Amino acid sequence: MTDYSPKYKSGFVAVIGKPNVGKSTFMNRMLGEKLSIVSPKPQTTRHQIKGILSGEDHQIVFLDTPGFLEPRYELQQKMMDYIKISLKDADLLVFITDAHRFPTDYDLQMLELIAKTPVPAIAILNKIDLVVPEIAEKKLQLLKKESFLELHSVSLLHDSTTTSLIQNILKYIPYNPPYYNPDEVSDLPIKFFVQEIIREKIFIAFRDEIPYCSTVVVEVYNDFPNKVDIAANIWLERKTQKIIIIGKGGEKIKAIRIAAEKEIHKILGKRVKLQLWVKVKSDWRNKKNALKEFGYK
Repeated sequence: MTDYSPKYKSGFVAVIGKPNVGKSTFMNRMLGEKLSIVSPKPQTTRHQIKGILSGEDHQIVFLDTPGFLEPRYELQQKMMDYIKISLKDADLLVFITDAHRFPTDYDLQMLELIAKTPVPAIAILNKIDLVVPEIAEKKLQLLKKESFLELHSVSLLHDSTTTSLIQNILKYIPYNPPYYNPDEVSDLPIKFFVQEIIREKIFIAFRDEIPYCSTVVVEVYNDFPNKVDIAANIWLERKTQKIIIIGKGGEKIKAIRIAAEKEIHKILGKRVKLQLWVKVKSDWRNKKNALKEFGYK
């Protein structure tokens, strides 16, 4: 590996908060590209996803975590385990909350958890475009009562500049050589991101229980010079859900396939042929063996 300056900084930043406050949007903004899937629905992120931002004198490894919640089934318990692992590994915590809704009960639980964690933390008050300035200032005053090193109020969806946030984060990153190859943007394989893209399209296309009862597993990934052939299974919990996701004459599953193919093409720059199969494994979210089989380890 290349010799790095003793002034090179490298460390892990855990991005935490309740569901749907903008954690994945934050990481995508920091990296300058889409790595974590996003949707208006909570619990879109289910894994700990590492996003690697490398510069001439630094490497920040962002840990995008599932939204904090009280687990109601085994899958959600796995999601909470990912948060605990992120807190343990982190050099800095970035707590993100929603200016419109803060403080919720989940926010207060997260603040208690942060207070017990011996890791420096900064707070980001997101979605300030949704509230009047007086409300935003009131929420900032509430956050000032907590033990955060810094507070930032932003609209992650609309603010395009990230330089100042990155510079503020770097103040708390230790001097280390890089943990990953500077050319990498994640330590996860492309198959994982293909699965996530398909799952995102399901989240966008359906309401109610379908997104939360579904998961995606890529079974075949053949990479050729000019095209990629992919076959993936969409797993659901009940046969009635299978009927819904396929749709009349297969129109729903076709729409998901086309939307996913377009996005995968943008990433790979190749023609994409995607085959989707819908299968049922009863109550898979509560079965440890099924979770392991589907990649929730």
